[in-house]
This record gives sequence, structure tokens and C-alpha cells, in this order.
Amino acid sequence: MRGEPAARRLLEEARYEVIPLAGTEEAVERWLISRRAEEQKKTTITITASPTRGIEPTIALTERLGAKARRRGGEPSSLCVVPHLSARLIEDEHHLEEIVARLKEAGVEEVFVIGGDAKEPRGRFHDALGLLEALEELGRPFERVGIAGYPEGHPSIERAELERALRKKALYASYVVSQLCFEAKKVLLWARRVRELGVGLPVVVGVAAPIDPKRLAGVAAKIGIGDSARFLRKQRAKSLLRLLSPGRRRSALSLVYEPGGFLEELVEEGSREGLLASSGGTEEGGGMISGLHLYTFNDLQRTLEWVREEKKMAQREGEKRRRG
Repeated sequence: MRGEPAARRLLEEARYEVIPLAGTEEAVERWLISRRAEEQKKTTITITASPTRGIEPTIALTERLGAKARRRGGEPSSLCVVPHLSARLIEDEHHLEEIVARLKEAGVEEVFVIGGDAKEPRGRFHDALGLLEALEELGRPFERVGIAGYPEGHPSIERAELERALRKKALYASYVVSQLCFEAKKVLLWARRVRELGVGLPVVVGVAAPIDPKRLAGVAAKIGIGDSARFLRKQRAKSLLRLLSPGRRRSALSLVYEPGGFLEELVEEGSREGLLASSGGTEEGGGMISGLHLYTFNDLQRTLEWVREEKKMAQREGEKRRRG
């Protein structure tokens, strides 16, 4: 694999997205907080917000995870919990102020702002831009703010409008996370387009972690039929087939979708095209790929096993290349 150091860094600094359901808190503590603390690795966890369940489960889980990390004696910098703030789930400025106060009390320094998939907004916020502007009026209470990007477009928004919105949202953001996409070439094309638009934000690539189709179906049932339908509508038929089928690279995880082929192509082509950032973090320039956002579907054990396997593989290939 070309760019082995970049691959290892992307995997080491990957962000783990979880859904706030029964059992999520325990799984995060077991597989992320405990294991990563033992390895003395910084961990970033992002927590989704459901149109069906509302934003309260997101905020409450954020508070509890922060408290657990502190009780374990971890340094504040060792765990970064990033709640998703869905504009259409926030009622008004007063509701937003309450959320901000709770998150600041919990030590949150970073949020991910999205419009959300709720059919009707709960209040005056209809999209991510409106919520970003409201946060600006509150004095930018968070150090880092992420926004969403759409490599394959959006089922209900024209591409030109998406690009206009991205330029506007970028004024308030620190980085952009690509929505789930199963084709590395499309992600790279989109990253170049981000640069062409003059959007000076680094790109964090959204990647589906290994997932058993049966488990995916179970998670879909728990988050609600409406949420599941919205998720499915966002994915192209071809992409869904990839999600529900074995990945291109077969391994011990071969009975599930496995994104090793996607990562390999992303790193090799990204290195060739000069789109891989030299280091992680939000200081990188526009369109530079600086991280991975792993959609775990709450299967943290399988996700971490895959990450460890990929890091070992990248290291072996790097050593083999150096030996000639």
C-alpha cells in the first residue's frame, strides 16, 4: 500500500461514531475508553442524534461518557466526545443555550452540526447554517465545529445548492466530514471540488466500519423505521449492495462488509494526487484528507479488531517495501 505511514495515522486517529441506544454506554466504556486508555491513545467518539428519539439521548450520553472518563482518572485530552447537534431537533435559542450550557459543563470542546433528517423542524432552526449562525451569536462556545459534506450529493438538494451551503457553513466550521460513501474515487473527486470551491477546511472521510448485515438490520430496527428509511434513501443502490456484501479484501472478517479495499484505494490514490494531509488535525488546508470518521453501527468490538488488523497490515507492507 502506497502511503503506509498515512494509513497508520488515519487509523490511529480515527473517530468512532456511535448511536445512543441501550448498551451503547457500556460498549463504549469497554471497547474504547478502557482499551484506548490502557494503550494511552486519545479517543474521539461522536454521538448521533435521531429524528425519532430526539436530541436528549445524545446530550445525556455525552454527559455520562465524559463523567466516566473523569472517574477513571483519564486526562481531559484523552477522550473527546463530540455530540451531533441536529438543527431540526432544537426548538429555539433558549433550548440551544440550555444544550450549550450542559455540554460546556460536561467539558465538551467540539460539536458536529448538521441539519438533520426530521421531516418537520421542532422549532425555528431548519438547517445547519441557521444553527451555526446561532452558535456564532453565542460567542462560538466550542473550540472546534464539524459540518457535513456530500460526495454523492443529497436526495433532496441540488448539487449547486449543496455547494453554496458548504461555502457558507465553512465560515463557522473547523473541518468537514463526508457522508457515507463506498467509492474512494468519488470521495477524492469531492475533496478536490472542496478545494476548487475555495473551502479552506480539512476533510474527514466517512467510512462504514465492518458490519454484519444482521446486526445492521437490528440497529435499524432500534433507531426506528423512519430513521432507517432515511438512511437507506441517502445511499445509492450500488453502495447498499457493498454494505450488505463482503468487502473486496477477504480476511477473518470476510463474512461481513469490510472496508479495507476502500481505505487502500483512498490512501494510494490520495497520496498520488497530493490529497493526504501530512498530519492530522484541523490546521490542514482545504480539501486535504486529514482523518477517518468510522460509522461503527455500534459494533465497536468488530470495528477495533478491523482497525488493529489494518494497522498491522500497513506496517508489514511498509517494512516489506523498505527491505526492497
